[in-house]
Amino acid sequence: MATHPEQLTRPAVRLRGLTRSFDRRAVLDGIDLDIPPGQFVALLGHSGSGKSTLLRAIAGLDHEVVGSGQLTAPERISVVFQDARLLPWRRVLDNVLLGTDAGSADKGRAALEEVGLRGRERAWPNELSGGEAQRAALARSLVREPELLLADEPFGALDALTRIRMHALLRELWERHRPSVLLVTHDVDEAIVLADRVLVLEEGRIGLDLAIEPPHPRSYRDPLLGEYRERLLKALGVTEDHA
Repeated sequence: MATHPEQLTRPAVRLRGLTRSFDRRAVLDGIDLDIPPGQFVALLGHSGSGKSTLLRAIAGLDHEVVGSGQLTAPERISVVFQDARLLPWRRVLDNVLLGTDAGSADKGRAALEEVGLRGRERAWPNELSGGEAQRAALARSLVREPELLLADEPFGALDALTRIRMHALLRELWERHRPSVLLVTHDVDEAIVLADRVLVLEEGRIGLDLAIEPPHPRSYRDPLLGEYRERLLKALGVTEDHA
């Protein structure tokens, strides 16, 4: 069947006038946003700025929240949280396959191999390191073949060296599978290194929409990193002296 030209340009995520309120306080205040298919977007903002609220709205996980506006997103969405959220009474492969078809075992093994956990299918979650648990969470997302991957500070609890390894892995998986990605993070450098585009959420609206030039992933030694960091920190109201 032929692909209609509109399908090639239609955003994967489209928000128009999106609002979300808690206790009559607007956390998201009329957000307009398009995320094209296959784009890697990072979202920065102060604590309480509404980053996770926006992610949960796109994921369809905020049914009890008061809100309005238009929101369209793909049918196949996976979410990765800071906590790997593996069920301790299920082995790693069973966690990866949770909620999928009974015949998906081969896909689960393939996903575990992709994230470097080949041979760990029968391990229990408490036998995994923090980095391995997040790899298993990524495998659980991959096996669902998402069109959109939402990641809510997935590396925030990891040590610095493990985070760098996970950055490389996430970018590699994105390049191989090409879902759209929305990564919520507090780490300005992480956003610059990984993303094609960085958004700053301020007072319930997008305060800055910054394109990051290739190559990706960027090196932490890249001289352009400092220029991008300065613009983002300024948008966040932070000076280098206090970063």
